[in-house]
Amino acid sequence: MHLNSLFLMSGGFMQFLQLLAGLSFLIVLHEFGHFFFARLFKTRVEKFYLFFDFLFPFSGLLNFSLFKKTKGDTEYGIGWFPLGGYVKISGMVDESMDKEALAQPPQPWEYRSKKAYQRLLIMLGGIIMNVLAAIFLYMIIFSVWGEEYLPVQNLKYGIAVDSVGRGIGLQNGDMVKAIDGKPIERFNQIPLALILHNDNGTIAINRNGKDTILNIPLGTIGKIIKSKRGNVIAIRSFAVVDSVKPGSDADKAHLRKGDSIIAINSQPVIYNVDFTDTKDANAGKPVNITFVRDNKIDSVNSVFVKDSAFGIWWMSPDRYMSYVKIKYNPISAIGRGVSQTIEKVQLYVMQFKLFRSPEVKVNESLGGFGSMAKMYEPEFSWFSFLSLTAFISVALAFMNLLPIPGLDGGYVIFLLFEMITGKKVSERVMEISTTVGLVILLGLMLYVNGLDILRHFNIKF
Repeated sequence: MHLNSLFLMSGGFMQFLQLLAGLSFLIVLHEFGHFFFARLFKTRVEKFYLFFDFLFPFSGLLNFSLFKKTKGDTEYGIGWFPLGGYVKISGMVDESMDKEALAQPPQPWEYRSKKAYQRLLIMLGGIIMNVLAAIFLYMIIFSVWGEEYLPVQNLKYGIAVDSVGRGIGLQNGDMVKAIDGKPIERFNQIPLALILHNDNGTIAINRNGKDTILNIPLGTIGKIIKSKRGNVIAIRSFAVVDSVKPGSDADKAHLRKGDSIIAINSQPVIYNVDFTDTKDANAGKPVNITFVRDNKIDSVNSVFVKDSAFGIWWMSPDRYMSYVKIKYNPISAIGRGVSQTIEKVQLYVMQFKLFRSPEVKVNESLGGFGSMAKMYEPEFSWFSFLSLTAFISVALAFMNLLPIPGLDGGYVIFLLFEMITGKKVSERVMEISTTVGLVILLGLMLYVNGLDILRHFNIKF
């Protein structure tokens, strides 16, 4: 098989395609928000571009387009530099840095000739559109798939924990009741509540029928973020094989769907976490795996390769536990889409605040396009694609609202200053601040994507 074929079939390429599609969709919508309000207030838009047709942020370097077409006063196109997009609005200090046009007297169709509230809406248009896009995507998700979750009270066999979870004091089989005194209703709320716990945080659990309070140790947030496995706390369920990854060690051992693992090297295995713990304890060693297939006991020899997944996906917990399923009609899905968007905004704000914590190291928490691509599933599904794209839309709205020159939020700050004081910020100040802001943004993009490259080659930093 040719290398090109392998690349096309890889999960990494599918993740890349999803990121490209999701970001392109959101960028076009964001820029359309600016475009819409500009046209609403009869402001001329000279360019509408997906990606940049220059070497961002240097508007005079490498100017060419992959595609462009002029309609009316606007040139629509696709640039070659894939780090965003832009609309060039007449009479506005922006990425294009068109100083010659700004040196001319203001014209009625220009941005600088419009009233302050109109300019404010033009600048907020992209953020508004990203929020509306998130609401729309969540509305589709809830109307098509509904909502499903596992109440913690329905965790028949308790939680499963890894080394980080054990470091907190948790044990396999514990029932989590509250974190920081706030009751936990849904299982999927537990990991995030742990990351966002207060100083001197606590976990209320029930262990073997007895209620206990655990103090969350200092450093837990950092350990959870750095956890490679990503399942500090998981659902404990039976070690029954649902599927096996083709070509994996489990496939070579001829394990198959429906096999129930009962022992490894004669050590009993009941739950999925028992298998994982025993696998980790026997990394690099030959093992004998005992299982039940078609009501008959059988066994097979294998080796657990260190730091490698064995290739088993376990039977879904919904086979053994009662999940709550909520269906939405198109009208109720709109309301749920709005509330979900608000919840995600609140979540992103709380996550952003984590950078103030001494436990969180910036270089371990930030990532570029590579990290974003890995958030998508290796195998495409509409549910996961729409869910993540909706969340990224929320993130883009929040990030663009930050008061950094060059971002929408930077312009908003200048406009609010003008509306409050009645004094317009000079174009010279706007030019300097925008240039500084764009350079900072470029530096940040190089930094976060550089971190991804270092991680890819396992270079410590």
